[in-house]
Amino acid sequence: MANRRCLYALTRQASALFSTNPSARSFIAHLTAKQPLKILSTRFPAICTNPEPAWCTHCSRFRHFSSNRGNDDDDDDDEDEDVDYEETGENSEDESVSASGSRPESEYSAEEKEEEAAAIGYKVIGPLQKSDRVFKPYEPLFAVVQIGSHQFKVSNRDCIFTERLKFCEVNDKVILNKVLLLGSSSQTIVGRPIVPDAAVHAVVEEHALDAKVLIFKKKRRKNYRRTKGHRQELTKLRITDIQGIEKPENIGTQKPLRAAVKKPEKIAVAA
Repeated sequence: MANRRCLYALTRQASALFSTNPSARSFIAHLTAKQPLKILSTRFPAICTNPEPAWCTHCSRFRHFSSNRGNDDDDDDDEDEDVDYEETGENSEDESVSASGSRPESEYSAEEKEEEAAAIGYKVIGPLQKSDRVFKPYEPLFAVVQIGSHQFKVSNRDCIFTERLKFCEVNDKVILNKVLLLGSSSQTIVGRPIVPDAAVHAVVEEHALDAKVLIFKKKRRKNYRRTKGHRQELTKLRITDIQGIEKPENIGTQKPLRAAVKKPEKIAVAA
């Protein structure tokens, strides 16, 4: 605070010396009367030779010193940071697009296709034939299969949606190899982690897109907002058969009829 007061007093004296108003001239004349002109000429040569120089008009303005100037600089820096954030965001989007570009299926060999499909948990047999019997009668069995990183509990004639399966088209027959559990009304088989000699047969019915999900990103005080939409690619599978467990006989769903019970008749009693 003391430094600010000293600076304020110095600026007042400097403005009085370099201004062109009559009071400043009288102040300079008062100084020249007390001190020799040579001393003043050595200290202030421009004032003594030319009491009204052209550049004095620029120095006559009184300047206020405050901390607002620093805030303005900070605002400018924030604007620059906004531009940097936007540029980095665009660059990151371009990188994500380039990274998400998958390898075309035509470049895969037959062995590579089988290996990648086996890692996910399925095997493509071939297209569905007209002689194939797809819709079989219901069987009281269930299985837990793993496709990629997801697990599904399925039964015969069920329909499930998984992430898009590569190297298969609509009406292709698929075998799901990663069977974790098999169950029926009489027994249950638990795999460690996979049940050996177990398989679930399915048919690809459709390749579709899931509902749109909005992704919104924001950085406060940075004028940064990004809105994106994503629709996940899905594959619809129809379960046709479950193998690896004894299939019990079909149990009728109709309940047995109860024997008709005769109600006792009421006998009228004469009064």
